[in-house]
Amino acid sequence: MSRPRRAAALLGAAVAVIAFCAGDVLARSYPFGPRTRSVNDLGNQYVPFHAHLWDLLHGRADGGLLVNWQSGYGSSFLPDLGTYLGSPFALLVAVFPRDRIDIAVYAVTALKIACAAAAMACLLLTLRPGRWWAAGLLGASYALCGWTLADADYNPMWLDGLIALPLLCLVGEWALTGRRRLLGVLVVALAWTADFYTAYMATLGAALVLALRLLLARPPRREALAAAGRATLTVALGTGLAAPLVAVVYFGTRHAYPGRVRPFTPVPGEDLLARLLPATYGFGSPALYVGVTALVLALALPFHRAVPAPVRAGWTALVLLVALSLQWAPTSLAWHAFATPQGSSYRQAFVLCGLLVIAAWHALAYGPPDGRTLGAATALLAVLTAVASRSALVRPHTWPVLLLAVAGTLAGLVLLGRAGPRTRLAGAAVVLLLGAQVGESAATSAVAAGLRLKHLDDYAPWGERQQRQAAVIAENDGWPRYRTDPGREQTVGNDPLLVGGQGAQYYSSLTSDVLSRTLTALGGGWTSRGRSVQSLDNAVTDVLFSVGARLHDPPDPHQGTPARGSDRTTVTRREVPPLVTVRTAPDTAPFGDSPYRNQELLLGSRVYTVPRLAVRDDLGKPVTSRYVGSGSALTGPVITARCPAGTQVDLWAPHFSGTARLAGSGTGAPFRFTYGRNRAAMAPLGTAPASGRVRIELTPDRPGRIPPGAVGCLDTARLDAAAARLKATGATGVTVSDGTLRARLPAGSKGIAVVAAPRIAGWRCATGERAARPAGDYHGLISVPLDGRSTTVTCTFRPPGLRLGTTVSLASLTALAVLSALTAVRRRRVPAPPTSTPPRERVTTAP
Repeated sequence: MSRPRRAAALLGAAVAVIAFCAGDVLARSYPFGPRTRSVNDLGNQYVPFHAHLWDLLHGRADGGLLVNWQSGYGSSFLPDLGTYLGSPFALLVAVFPRDRIDIAVYAVTALKIACAAAAMACLLLTLRPGRWWAAGLLGASYALCGWTLADADYNPMWLDGLIALPLLCLVGEWALTGRRRLLGVLVVALAWTADFYTAYMATLGAALVLALRLLLARPPRREALAAAGRATLTVALGTGLAAPLVAVVYFGTRHAYPGRVRPFTPVPGEDLLARLLPATYGFGSPALYVGVTALVLALALPFHRAVPAPVRAGWTALVLLVALSLQWAPTSLAWHAFATPQGSSYRQAFVLCGLLVIAAWHALAYGPPDGRTLGAATALLAVLTAVASRSALVRPHTWPVLLLAVAGTLAGLVLLGRAGPRTRLAGAAVVLLLGAQVGESAATSAVAAGLRLKHLDDYAPWGERQQRQAAVIAENDGWPRYRTDPGREQTVGNDPLLVGGQGAQYYSSLTSDVLSRTLTALGGGWTSRGRSVQSLDNAVTDVLFSVGARLHDPPDPHQGTPARGSDRTTVTRREVPPLVTVRTAPDTAPFGDSPYRNQELLLGSRVYTVPRLAVRDDLGKPVTSRYVGSGSALTGPVITARCPAGTQVDLWAPHFSGTARLAGSGTGAPFRFTYGRNRAAMAPLGTAPASGRVRIELTPDRPGRIPPGAVGCLDTARLDAAAARLKATGATGVTVSDGTLRARLPAGSKGIAVVAAPRIAGWRCATGERAARPAGDYHGLISVPLDGRSTTVTCTFRPPGLRLGTTVSLASLTALAVLSALTAVRRRRVPAPPTSTPPRERVTTAP
């Protein structure tokens, strides 16, 4: 790397990190203040998954690369690795202490932003020679774009796409000159391995840049086709090398619980323009901010007469076309790999930000714009701002930031135009431009951080609560003899990954369909439209899934939930069957509507009484529709039923939101339901009185419905007897290592062996020395037929797509080796040609 490029990369990285951290200082966000930055998926997914990676790297995880035994009663981990942890930067968490995992993720985020700035700075100097400090400044503008500050800094896996875009554009430049084929393939492979989702978008963006470069350079048709062919081959080989992870993630999405499909609705034009300005924020709108300096230069490009007309027209047209593609449903779907995004529909906005920065570079690399050009750009900015001012996304704090940034930018560009090289005026211009960039980016980051806390769920960083949970779990852990569930009062959506244990709780974009549907049929609850499965505090399911220890925590004080009962962490211990049990006469009847009967079906014993119930309103009148939270059943409806004395009373009300309390008991149980998003889990309420008359007092916080058969009366003595039978006939020994489970069974075992794990795609099982076959499905769990002779069961897991991906990867590696060998032979036979340079739009000397 040349000295100017190295200096530009270092400057861009330093400016980006300083501005990024300054924004958190202004917002008083972690780690520089008391406000948490763990909003939404950052706290629920990325921090816990990085914590699990830390455990894997230090040999402390339950499972390995193939199976994560801590979440969802056993989930496929390789797709999650490819989705959340594929970046090489993720490995850096291993050097941090385990209880500083939030700091580790923050450091990885800042490092990724720095690398994106450095990569863009190098790309700019490759596209066109110019001032190194200007390349560094615009590289920081790209890395600190609105997409980074508003969306990607709490979705850190996306930041790999931010790095990938300039790197893939560099690969395109190498393809133009036929250089660095091997390095190009490795860059593509690394980008697609790190995060294939945003790498796909970056690849599309780089292809558009390459196409424009070919149009502007106008090489002979044969050379153009050769360059396009080299680029296509490089991408094909690179994605082929990444195929093991890409294929596994792809097939993982095919087996995942289906998300919500929403029709695309473009944002109003004034909102789109508003997101070009600093200190604006709006979830679901395209965050296109790149800094006023880059914006003014991009607006100046069409009027800059020192820039060749084809260059001005080409880059301006490309920016406008990509901007329009963000607003049209078919092209928006194409940008998102033809899959409806579960959230914002503008995740590809970073590509447009990159194109804006490249356009700005061309406006500066041909010489600073003169007064007339700056005047035209300023007038265009004024019109843009006037239209954007009609948007609700432009708030009062936007104006001072915008005015100061415009003043600094215009003053800096004017001074730069008047200054010769290495003069004090040039130095003053650099200070003004850098100061404007850092100031407005820090302010924009602070505004986004503050507004996110008002609109998204947030979670506390690692602290005393998590430390206490981890200690109690470690003390009671008995895996694989039994599971230790972190409990119903969750801290984040992936508590088992964060604090340890092995439970039902699991939140991923790849949560399996079979897990979500099975636990729902058994009375489980979920959020995030079925992809965030929650722990189920139920004695029967604890027996079914071998949960021998269950934590009971007070509500998380960070969520502001009122305390219920004890403020200490307690543990419920239970004698449970092993992970592998035997059902001599399995009931193959399908699940029905009642979770109580479904639990009994899986258990093989009748343990519940499901009485008739009545719902009465605030005045004591029957509510035949069983709708509560509205009308006369607004504030204090009750459920009445009769249960055998001494049985445990459970309530299943998946479409009720509020609290339910058994009359005579001390505390109530929370139920959380939001149509289409959250489903309330079954909850125990207490013990039926000697009279058998059960009265459940409801306090709804929104309209909901109580289903028929909502009350279940659990006979704990019968349950204990059923658990003892399953334990007596179950496996005498179970060993688990990553993707392999082995169990020893009593002699003469017949029927089926049932593994207390969801039957996700990829499991194969065998008895004795027989060949492995795809595992059976017993009501959503792994099952293996028994013949009465074999005393061992072995189940192995291989995620779907791994064999295909490995085959494609080996084929790509072979093709790359052959091409490299042929190239080496050709070079020996033919004298080396003079070193070529990338084609330029016009060869001029940058002033």
